Amino acid sequence: MGQQLGGQAVIEGVMMRGQSWAATAVRRDDGNIVTTVQRLWTPPAHLGFLRWPVVRGAVALVYSLSLGLRALNFSAGQFGGDEGQLTAKEVAATFLLAALLGVGLFIVLPTALMRWLGKGSNPVLLSLGEGLLRLAIFFLYVVSITFVKDVRRIFEYHGAEHKVVHAFEQQGLPLEAADVSGFSTLHPRCGTSFLLYVMVVSILLFAFLGWPSIYWRILSRLLLLPLVAGISYEWLRLAGRSKSVLLRLLAGPGLWLQKLTTREPDEDQIEVALAALREVVRREPEVRL
Repeated sequence: MGQQLGGQAVIEGVMMRGQSWAATAVRRDDGNIVTTVQRLWTPPAHLGFLRWPVVRGAVALVYSLSLGLRALNFSAGQFGGDEGQLTAKEVAATFLLAALLGVGLFIVLPTALMRWLGKGSNPVLLSLGEGLLRLAIFFLYVVSITFVKDVRRIFEYHGAEHKVVHAFEQQGLPLEAADVSGFSTLHPRCGTSFLLYVMVVSILLFAFLGWPSIYWRILSRLLLLPLVAGISYEWLRLAGRSKSVLLRLLAGPGLWLQKLTTREPDEDQIEVALAALREVVRREPEVRL
């Protein structure tokens, strides 16, 4: 196909994105599916360096977080009236709070714990231990949220998104829910796999930084986060396109982790994901097979 699709599960819905457009579809309490569509931002010609390999990954991470938050805001607004919609300032505050929580949980906490656990150890081993702690915290976090009922519902829509992308990549449109249900809920380009790649790349990269003071460790990890995201993004793109046996093996842990973040959807949920897909394809003829 001409380009790759991506997406994200939201509250009772799915956001699907192509190269130039993104569409979010949500099933309301009355059973109707409502959609919203937005044109995606692309770097202008004079900022062509933002499309460079690795650099584009860091840009894509920030933009995807912003786009995903807006999609979540739209979905929440379908159930809470005006009270469900966040203002621009509230969206920015939510984004900042999520970033601070992520930094605290996955950067500050593991390096602080390793400082306490590994006094006097080899700097490389300390860095590797910090990375393994970060990976363990990430895994425990994912496992813990699977017990939340509302999160499990979102994971079902996550599975619907993957099934629809698989079906479209192999069959194109038209598609009905019955045509999609037999496809896998796992996909090599999933954001869950991307997060795991971030963890692995950070372990390898940070191992070369030694073991300076805790303040410099935290600062260095924050400064190198765009590089980590960029490398992980290129790895994800390659894993999603390549037929190499080696790359399939390397993608295996990410697919395994998706078994925690996806659930088998019903046909109603698949219909919502299809509604989002059709809105994107309608505006991007080049997305057709």
